[in-house]
Amino acid sequence: SYLSRIDVVKMTSEGNSSHVGSCLSCIDILAVLYKNVLNYDPKNPRSPQRDIFIMSKGHAGAALYSILARTGNIDVSLLKTHYKNGGYLSGHVNSKLIDSIEVSSGSLGNGLGIGGGFAYSMKINSQKRRRVFVLISDGELNEGSTWEAVLFASHHKLKNLCCILDANNLQSIKSTTETLNVEPLKSKINSFGWKVEEIDGHNHDEIRSALKKKNSKPTFIIARTIKGKGVSFMENSTLWHYRNAQGEEFKKAIKELSE
Repeated sequence: SYLSRIDVVKMTSEGNSSHVGSCLSCIDILAVLYKNVLNYDPKNPRSPQRDIFIMSKGHAGAALYSILARTGNIDVSLLKTHYKNGGYLSGHVNSKLIDSIEVSSGSLGNGLGIGGGFAYSMKINSQKRRRVFVLISDGELNEGSTWEAVLFASHHKLKNLCCILDANNLQSIKSTTETLNVEPLKSKINSFGWKVEEIDGHNHDEIRSALKKKNSKPTFIIARTIKGKGVSFMENSTLWHYRNAQGEEFKKAIKELSE
């Protein structure tokens, strides 16, 4: 995943885009999903037997694009086009030109509902081996639509649905606790009828183990992460939700990630 961290810093800096901190917090989750968990074929990304992954926190698009490139889903050369006129890779996740991406996203609060729809369709069509994974941001827990989706999945016993929360505890300009506190989250989601597990969102073994478990209920993984993970001056700072590294900051970020 260190290569993808370098990709993200380069893509956001060269394209003069933002959300580098959000990308760095979820890289490890995406790396494990695509390398060890998802049942999919990069050569046949629309296979009817595939698992579904929805990147609900679409503002971290650069992270997903890098992982797709590093796992053979898209050509690595495309990363240079990120956020540039005429390029395929928009700042927010875009499914229009890339078959490996299921859903365009970025308007927060939609991904889990879409994932619930996919999972329900699989259930009623007896597609028992397929699973749906949705990565959401903790800011999305401010959206009522997310909680409606949590209710829907529990009611329909969608055990094929797994929601991963990138819980970096920062959103927009403040911490999630200051903006709209949703803790104690684990007991709340449990009370909605989900199987909840809390993990270190940067520990690949913990991520892999949690994602591979199949439960009798929908699964909700609270992945505790660090926004800006891997670059000392970006970690736990909302500043890097909005800006990118240039000049000496860029050189320092790449140096830290390369050591």
